[in-house]
Amino acid sequence: MSSEVAARRDAKKLVRSPSGLRMVPEHRAFGSPFGLEEPPWVPDKECPRCMQCDAKFDFLTRKHHCRRCGKCFCDKCCGQKVALRRMCFVDPVRQCVACALVSRKEAEFYDKQLRVLQSGATFLVTFGNSGKSETMVCRLSSNQRFLLLDGDGHHEVEIARISTVQTFAEGPPPAEKDSHTCDGLRGSQPTWEGGNTRATGMSLQYSAPGSEGVTQLKLTAGEDASASRRQSVAWLAAMHKAAKLLHESRDQ
Repeated sequence: MSSEVAARRDAKKLVRSPSGLRMVPEHRAFGSPFGLEEPPWVPDKECPRCMQCDAKFDFLTRKHHCRRCGKCFCDKCCGQKVALRRMCFVDPVRQCVACALVSRKEAEFYDKQLRVLQSGATFLVTFGNSGKSETMVCRLSSNQRFLLLDGDGHHEVEIARISTVQTFAEGPPPAEKDSHTCDGLRGSQPTWEGGNTRATGMSLQYSAPGSEGVTQLKLTAGEDASASRRQSVAWLAAMHKAAKLLHESRDQ
């Protein structure tokens, strides 16, 4: 892909919606797979009362719509303005208490883990059922749409085509399994961060363009205690979080 074509695909524009200003891709098909569409607002005539505390709306108790869920609330239940990066809002927007909590948790992904993914890390990479592994640097593309793997060759995996993620770890705390599975991009955040569990790798299944089957990709972190190893562990944790967000985007 030429740099000119890539630039056109990554081009963005500023648009105004009822919810606020958004910086969105010029071509919708090239948007981030982690993004969420703006929800339809519950019509004013259908919400005479706050959908959280049941307060009746009148001249003094005004109604407000949460920009994330689209439901109708009073100012007490929807008075927070929080950044909503997954909908590309330029400024913090009004959200209900529940949605504001979720958006604040997601902010860590955008502020920290996304940077880790885009910085990349080194893994032993195995494609399919091949017993041959190759040392490659794996990173997330700047437009968040591809995993880029570079070694002796170059491979690209479209994030939206990933169907299953399985994260492997050693030394779990009691009552935990030796591996963490995120089938269908479901599951909770692994517990190795800051604990005794040691991440060892990740297996991804995805559909390649023009292929009817599913391809498997396995990433294995190095076994030493070097900075490269720590970077790989951080990358695995960030990728697991990315898989959760991708699953949530598909459910919207």
